[in-house]
Amino acid sequence: MAEHTLFDAVDPLRPGLHAPTPIQDVARLDAAGRTERVLRLRQQAEQIFSDALATHLGAHRVVAVCVLFSGGNDSTALAHLFRHRATHAIHCNTTIGIEATREFVRATCLEWGLPLLEEIAPKTFRQLVIEHGFPGPPMHPKMYSRLKERGLRQARRKLVTDARHERVVFLAGRRRQESRRRARVPLHERDGSVIWISPIANWTVLDLNTYRQLAGDVPVNPVGQLLHMSGECLCGAFAKPGELEQIRAWYPETAAEIDSITAEVTAAGHRPPLNRWGHGCGPRSRRAGPLCSDCELQLFDLDEEAS
Repeated sequence: MAEHTLFDAVDPLRPGLHAPTPIQDVARLDAAGRTERVLRLRQQAEQIFSDALATHLGAHRVVAVCVLFSGGNDSTALAHLFRHRATHAIHCNTTIGIEATREFVRATCLEWGLPLLEEIAPKTFRQLVIEHGFPGPPMHPKMYSRLKERGLRQARRKLVTDARHERVVFLAGRRRQESRRRARVPLHERDGSVIWISPIANWTVLDLNTYRQLAGDVPVNPVGQLLHMSGECLCGAFAKPGELEQIRAWYPETAAEIDSITAEVTAAGHRPPLNRWGHGCGPRSRRAGPLCSDCELQLFDLDEEAS
């Protein structure tokens, strides 16, 4: 079988980067081939980390290496892979997620001895939708900005006290095969005092499964097993048909919270479709954020101090 089925071919359109191996090719590998591939992907992940620092750090000092830990399968595998390098984990508490996922993140970090920064944005989801109504796809960038981006800014400000001389590393579990929007996500880049690194950008779902089998001790979020998503953000902008019913079946307390918010949104005077969670109305925006599963990259240090 061609070499690129075990590793990733150089991307001719972006020198120095790599194109992910098609998942169909990975599926054709036998057990030994998948093991060899994941061992080499682990080496690549470490090399991506080293290359990022060599490219973006300069004379600055790293004050923290933070794994962005949503509690989903990808971020959990990434956190496990880099727990020896990470100084912190960051979890953005969106105020509209399943509590079991937050508990999973807290328990995992405690077990690993990894300091956790659980950041809550200044304005809750309930407050936002009472003001503006429930979001559809066009409003997703605003939800991302308010519920996650501001949490990341808070974490950055806690860690970086001198932006002229300090850098913080954010390790993200973005993968290029997750969606068309993520197909061109960079392996690393700098935004102000933040160095963003995506060490598993070229991994497939099959690679993640193989990594879990080889490691043997990667924790599993039960929410993901039941809902097939992390459940850490249920803003509803991209909700699928029947999603609320599925949530209600497994996590009725979360569905009850959404019902409560719905009543308040309706009482605030919002009319259909804005008074219905997950209404799905409107076209998808081209703007989005780097931590959502169907988003393209949008960095946030617009107000960063001089580098």
